[in-house]
Amino acid sequence: MTRSSRRGSRRLAAVTLAITASMFLASCADNGSSGGGETVESGSALKIGMVNEQADPGTPTKGGTLTFSGYSAVTTLDPAKGQIAGAAGGSELGAIYDSLMRYDPIEKKFVPQLAESLEPSVDSKTWTLKLRPGTTFSDGTPFDSKAVTDSITRYVTNKGPQSSLWAAKVASMDAPDATTVVFNLVDPWTGVESMLATGPGMIVAPTAQKGETFTPIGAGAFTLEKFAPNEELVLAARPDYYGGAPNVDKLKLISIVGAQPTAEALKTGGVDVAYMRTLTPILDLIENGNPGFVDIPSLGYIANVNMAPGRPGSDLRVRQAMALAIDPDTLNTRVNNGKGLPGQEIFQDTSRWHNDVAPIGVDPAKAKDLLAQAKADGYDGKITYLAVQESAAQATALGVQAMLNAVGFDTQIEYVNGVADITKRVYIDRDFDISAGALSVSEADPFERLYTGLKTGGRNNATGYSDAQMDVLLDQLGVATNNEDKKAVLAKIQERATETVPWLVWGNVPTLDVWNKNVHGLKQSIDGIMLFDEVWKS
Repeated sequence: MTRSSRRGSRRLAAVTLAITASMFLASCADNGSSGGGETVESGSALKIGMVNEQADPGTPTKGGTLTFSGYSAVTTLDPAKGQIAGAAGGSELGAIYDSLMRYDPIEKKFVPQLAESLEPSVDSKTWTLKLRPGTTFSDGTPFDSKAVTDSITRYVTNKGPQSSLWAAKVASMDAPDATTVVFNLVDPWTGVESMLATGPGMIVAPTAQKGETFTPIGAGAFTLEKFAPNEELVLAARPDYYGGAPNVDKLKLISIVGAQPTAEALKTGGVDVAYMRTLTPILDLIENGNPGFVDIPSLGYIANVNMAPGRPGSDLRVRQAMALAIDPDTLNTRVNNGKGLPGQEIFQDTSRWHNDVAPIGVDPAKAKDLLAQAKADGYDGKITYLAVQESAAQATALGVQAMLNAVGFDTQIEYVNGVADITKRVYIDRDFDISAGALSVSEADPFERLYTGLKTGGRNNATGYSDAQMDVLLDQLGVATNNEDKKAVLAKIQERATETVPWLVWGNVPTLDVWNKNVHGLKQSIDGIMLFDEVWKS
């Protein structure tokens, strides 16, 4: 792959950017309104890991249909056309394509899934992928090294959401034999592992694309039986799957609108498995005894601040004043009845990337002084907060307005109908002062989303944030190859963020992969993705 082609791959189409942005914003659209219910356990007690663990269920039972309710309806079955994550079709597409690698969140490491192994060179600039001999796509086509390199090239050419970073980091791919792929990198990089567990690692068959027509043909455990976009996806088990025929005969993949109705459907048996990211139903299902896996992505509850020239946020003093004025604990009380995960840190103490660097803190008196300085230089104090017309978002907006006005801002709230409207205003039009948002930084690999969200000119840098020192730190994070070095750089990133205020950070939003007690054999992966190849119902 040439350097010019890498530059071309960075020019993502606006539609791809919008797909990615909507996933990042989604967690704030319903980010934890408590809706009452004082008897459940405090959200602050939540930790990353299994809840209500099941005893050994014995020998798997064969047959039946498993029904899964995702966070949002699936609109495409092409891995190159959408962001692959638990909130956005990752589990559904994983059933069709599988993934070369899987992130094991319990062991906190990447493990082979469809691949046999993935090994780095000593300097982590060359990664060698070995494929399982004899594996085939569902149409019988060999799952070989050429199919892998062709699929990844297609992903980059089609400007899939992660393609720009891949193109910037991977200089070339070699296929020395049918079961070996060698990735030659520009710099040392461990992100190959996470990439091969998500979109680029969901390999489409050579026969999938014929002209403009795309057919979802993969090497996963299930094949397409029915697809009604925005309604349901029905998949049938593959008897010739490399790991053996799945235990269930079919998967029915739907999306119930609203977290509480989804939780009720789980309780009544209307669905067997669900992905949740709204606090009160999560706490309710845990109290109900439902087994599941809690994840807590970082930077899940933030506000983006527009730093374009002429906007209030272009003045660092204004950003600092806003950060110092808004108390996350107060927001948590107003929005979540005190049950949320408030904080100003990039990585809270639930994260393995947590450090002891102090965030900016809450200091209304200092906020008033900074704002007064900005006003003395001509700023009129006016600012607009953009929010979704939804109860939790409204509660946040009113809390933000009250705390900003208390230190001297003149804050107006502008409501829009939904996440798509905020996405357009923030990521496409860049027409906003402050807006609800989320970066949802993965525990598996924090680099990708920090890089694309903070780097000068980054693909999801909607705020216009640009800081030469931060750019250097992000580059250092990208080439760090062990956890100790990554943590050291992340601590420096927190220090610089405290000084330069790239966002207003208010806390995190937990997610829950959750299932009923008669469901067994689910596997977790990166970003809340679930794999169904071994699932069964007793």
